[in-house]
Amino acid sequence: MSDGDWSKWVGRSETLRDSIAAGRAQALQATLDDAAPLLHPGDALPPLWHWAYFWSLAPTAALGPDGHAARGGFLPPIELPRRMWAGSRLEFPRPLEVGAEVTRCSTIKSVAEKSGRSGRLAFVTVEHVVSDEAGPCIVEEHDIVYREAGEKGAPLPEGEAPPAAGAWSERVTPSPVLLFRYSALTFNGHRIHYDHPYTTQEEGYPGLIVHGPLLATMMIGQLRREAPAARATRFAFRARRPIFDNRSFTVCGAPDGPSRRADLWVVDPDGFLAMQGEVEWE
Repeated sequence: MSDGDWSKWVGRSETLRDSIAAGRAQALQATLDDAAPLLHPGDALPPLWHWAYFWSLAPTAALGPDGHAARGGFLPPIELPRRMWAGSRLEFPRPLEVGAEVTRCSTIKSVAEKSGRSGRLAFVTVEHVVSDEAGPCIVEEHDIVYREAGEKGAPLPEGEAPPAAGAWSERVTPSPVLLFRYSALTFNGHRIHYDHPYTTQEEGYPGLIVHGPLLATMMIGQLRREAPAARATRFAFRARRPIFDNRSFTVCGAPDGPSRRADLWVVDPDGFLAMQGEVEWE
């Protein structure tokens, strides 16, 4: 596999249409134990909750053994078996309202192969632009990483120390039900998030893996909880280390009020950095 093999996918685009249905937003509120009043048409959709829309409607017969859609189609048919959400960079020029009719235009910006400690890697960056009838509401660059299968039972790579303690901190105890409900709301068939026998026996992980987008949603959710009047304008995050469903983790934030930004991160049960990001607001 080489970079040139996938060059014809760069620039490929697709457009999906959806409605920001209130019922799905309310179901996500219940899933996240969100204490705010129920969302209704006209309310601003909380940041990153758009990931519960624009479902990829691959038929069940077209799914691979891991629950993902078979390779090819819009994304290049990279043969490396493990596919994960590595990170994203987002801008929110305008609020996305519940009840809006919206489009998402997705374009492949780059495809690159690299070598890492775990072997061969391939990175695909996709730009998503979510728009209502008045124009763009969300502009996102989404990084997808493909990697070789790891040895079953192999220890996790050495972790990084997290930043010093921040003013925001929330202890989270995940559960299979939380992961299942989030998978259902995002129409994510990836079995590592809800199929414990598959995840532990076939892929060799110690437990179900908490979705990277779910962790990111919890990180930026601190701004909504701690500063309800703030509106996020930019957010970026990168996954560092997996979080599993069998032990609690901590979501942290260090706000800087004068600059209207905050560093955000997730600390795994062993005290290592699992995800890192930053948010800006107005």
